[in-house]
Amino acid sequence: MGLPQATRTVWVCKMTKPFKTVLFSCFLISLFSSASAQTCNNFTFSSNRLFATCTALPYLNAFLHWNYHPSNGTVNIAYRHVGIASSRWVAWALNLKGQGMIGAQCLVALHNSSGLPYAYTSSVDSYDTSLGETPLSFQVQRVSAEYVSNEMIIFATLVLPNNQTSFHQVWNDGPVSGAIPQSHPMNGDNLKSTGSVDFASGISNSSSGGGGSQQQKKKNVHGVLNAISWGTLMPIGAMTARYMKVFKAADPAWFYLHVACQCCAYIIGVAGWATGLALGNKTGIHTNSHGKIGMTLFILGTLQVCALLLRPKKDNKYRLYWNFYHWSVGYIIIILGIVNIFEGFDILDPGKNWKRAYIGILIFLGITAAFLEAYTWYVVLKRKKTESGRYPDVGIGANRDSGRGTRSQQGV
Repeated sequence: MGLPQATRTVWVCKMTKPFKTVLFSCFLISLFSSASAQTCNNFTFSSNRLFATCTALPYLNAFLHWNYHPSNGTVNIAYRHVGIASSRWVAWALNLKGQGMIGAQCLVALHNSSGLPYAYTSSVDSYDTSLGETPLSFQVQRVSAEYVSNEMIIFATLVLPNNQTSFHQVWNDGPVSGAIPQSHPMNGDNLKSTGSVDFASGISNSSSGGGGSQQQKKKNVHGVLNAISWGTLMPIGAMTARYMKVFKAADPAWFYLHVACQCCAYIIGVAGWATGLALGNKTGIHTNSHGKIGMTLFILGTLQVCALLLRPKKDNKYRLYWNFYHWSVGYIIIILGIVNIFEGFDILDPGKNWKRAYIGILIFLGITAAFLEAYTWYVVLKRKKTESGRYPDVGIGANRDSGRGTRSQQGV
């Protein structure tokens, strides 16, 4: 039995809009897939160069094409870096020993002093490299570069060492000054551009983009430890010392709380510092400002702990100088710790919620400190007013003595 004409019309009208939406979505997906394929597998090279395998690298608009020749253990590669200005360098590398910068065997391309694209090899053996022209640990038979439509392409034929086919790969870009490569940015995708490639199987994976990877977990541990120690416990310990000791009933409890809080912050901070140091040595992620601030925090924190053992007694003539040193170094540590945490956010590039959560902690601590500061001044001023009202004529100590004398004379 068929549906009545009116019912069929209503049913078709109700299904038309969702059906069109599905069709349009499918069209967009197919269009995107076609465009993606055009950027990789169907890309047309000059001089009729053809490559059997292509992979779109996950960061920095980069692509790797290759032909693997098992008979002689060589691979022809074409590394493409899209949307790159002529004032920047690009590099792609294999790392035979590790995953990061140290040990990277690079193919580098830039515009030379004559303004022409130029490619060469560079072996990286330290973090303070300027990517100078040096031979690689394996043979490179040919290397050249092309620059067309803001796209730098490096061509090379590599003789794979010991017929090995699976490697860690690294790629990056950065500014050029006087035909000399300068340091690439130390945040975002520039620190994620590592992975692995197998020329025989045609598989290429990113090693740093996955949130569940061991490396990413170490980054998260490093960030959390430092945010807790230098960025949270240190300010809380300072607030404990400043605002609790004004209350006589809290003496000496405030001192022990202050010491406990700062010692915990120092221990956790050293663990975070060591984690970051190990992470940098393994991955090659070393940043000048972040690393230097971290080292400064470690040194100042150690000095603070040592100074606690040399703390003079209250009646010692050097106690005033020690107090000034302890106060100034403590606040320098807090300021540098907060600054370095935000440096770390820029480097590790975590989700926005991490940064927002820490900003929320700082806002809470700031509001709490402002309230306690006002209340502390209120208590201090009220106490001074009470004491001056009790002994209005002369000094407080003299009033006490005078009062005792008067009471004694009266036989009290």
